[in-house]
Amino acid sequence: MINRRSPIPIYYQIEEYIKKNLIENKDLKPGDIIPSEREFTDLFKVSRMTVRQAVMELVNEGILIRLKGKGTFVSEKKIEQPLQGLKGFTEEMEKLGFKPSSKLLDFQVREAPEHVAADLLQLGEKEQVYEIKRIRLADEMPMAIETTFIPCGLVKNLTVNIISRSLYSYIEKECRLEIDSASQSLEAALASPEEARLLHVAENVPVLLMERCTYLKSGKPLEFVKAVYRGDRYKFLINVKR
Repeated sequence: MINRRSPIPIYYQIEEYIKKNLIENKDLKPGDIIPSEREFTDLFKVSRMTVRQAVMELVNEGILIRLKGKGTFVSEKKIEQPLQGLKGFTEEMEKLGFKPSSKLLDFQVREAPEHVAADLLQLGEKEQVYEIKRIRLADEMPMAIETTFIPCGLVKNLTVNIISRSLYSYIEKECRLEIDSASQSLEAALASPEEARLLHVAENVPVLLMERCTYLKSGKPLEFVKAVYRGDRYKFLINVKR
């Protein structure tokens, strides 16, 4: 299985074996634990460091996922979310056939951080916002950590009970505000120890950092959202035309 005369690095040959012979041939399915480093070491007659490099390359690609204290597993199929259209998490997950839910980490009324208040939400001095921090789940699996800032003067009487449902639905139907558009950025990052714990992933694995400012039809900013998505479970899609 290993060609030691090949110019192709041995770790890459092991990586291809795991990917093609074990995963693509369905000897290992999503959620299955892969053989241990010792088993691969014995099989290929290579050092454990070489096996570890191959496995980590697949972890970085999102094909495998390492869970601290449990082992390395074949990743589940990624959720493919189009970036066209403006939907809340609940709406998007329901559309994709998942059961959405949230775990509330924090809900408070406070003064927004200076850059959020002045630059993003266009608030005056001392104006207050709701700060909502949640873990967003699909079929009970953590998908993202989401922190949302919403001006208190714009959305009245927001409660824990309301945000446990669809926030956008409440804003549009009960507050009678017309959500129009958003500006959004997406970049790669590494999971912090706290983010890794909440998302059930290893520290420093790749995550997707998304920031979005949503606007009403009047042009007034409605919310600022910062979300950290699991890189092994999420794929954002975008269609472009010439």
